[in-house]
Amino acid sequence: MEIEQTFLARALVAGTAVGKALVLTEPLSLWGGLNPETGEIIDKRHPQAGQIVTDCVLVLPSGRGSSSASSILLEAVRQGKAPAAIITSETDGILALGAAVAQEIYDQSPPVLVLTPEAYAALHTDQQIHIQPDGTITVAEPIN
Repeated sequence: MEIEQTFLARALVAGTAVGKALVLTEPLSLWGGLNPETGEIIDKRHPQAGQIVTDCVLVLPSGRGSSSASSILLEAVRQGKAPAAIITSETDGILALGAAVAQEIYDQSPPVLVLTPEAYAALHTDQQIHIQPDGTITVAEPIN
């Protein structure tokens, strides 16, 4: 049995995705922070260093730093190592740019969505998340 919560996010790059949440406790710069060939967080100073983002719903407060992060996301999509979706609590044009270019070039990309701080706070690692093109996010949690 599961409990479901539904939120409406602002879709910067619309799409459909399903995956388990990986919630990062700090912002991440994909440039120097993510290996696009493996999907591993390689920033050794990041609390979630060593985690794999491939096929998960990556939940992070925001991106950090370089405009080159969009090219890292684009390469992760090309390599098949990108997250299924990206959810932030702040608008991040660099992540959205990488996803939009991936959609244009490869006809696939992770949806990029922005949630209100209150809805963002309800997300936790390992929750099953379903994303619809209109920005509807359904979060399922098992009842123990």
